[in-house]
Amino acid sequence: MRVLLVEDDHPVAESLRRGLGRYGFEVDWVTDGRSALAAAPCDLVLLDLGLPDTDGLDVCRELRARGSVPIIVISARAEEVDRVVGLELGADDYVSKPFGMREVIARIRAVLRRSAGSGADNAPTSVNGPLPERLVVDRRARRVLMDGAEVALTPREYDLLAYLATEPGRLFTREQIMESVWDTNWFGPTKTLDVHIGALRRKLGAAIALETVRGVGFRLVAAS
Repeated sequence: MRVLLVEDDHPVAESLRRGLGRYGFEVDWVTDGRSALAAAPCDLVLLDLGLPDTDGLDVCRELRARGSVPIIVISARAEEVDRVVGLELGADDYVSKPFGMREVIARIRAVLRRSAGSGADNAPTSVNGPLPERLVVDRRARRVLMDGAEVALTPREYDLLAYLATEPGRLFTREQIMESVWDTNWFGPTKTLDVHIGALRRKLGAAIALETVRGVGFRLVAAS
């Protein structure tokens, strides 16, 4: 999945490039509107409005006139009028600075789901396999059911399980999990993650396996 990042603020751009890369996105980075309009085709555009050569809204208008590529505006302009104008010009979503990487990834996934026409807000996105049959993650109600009975989870336990359940069978690194679930660039010890994994294992029982890959991270699979 290729993302065109149009961002003149180098620290913000570098943070987004690293974060998107950890989620498997390939990033083409340009710093002005002219380069954005001359860039190769991509799967999604992250567009800042504060560009040095033109207003990002003009770039948004031109990109939309050319085709249906999903566009997410990222901007320090947080006023309602800016959001409305951006969306009316063809942006699919609008994210105000400052933002966390977790929010950006969630917005990207939501826009891509809408673009694909899935309309399945309650279903996990999976490229490796379905959720184990005995487990239901109700994202709208933020509830987890095991064999039809609700499992009592803390908000953070739910966030962790819901994240791992987005792609059952996929190995998520500790860094990916900490950044997505705890919404932070994590460089220190991850003991808190192990504690929450342990709590989920106790509460989910033998039907679900949260596998540990030593030195790397975790994956969610059906118990054998």
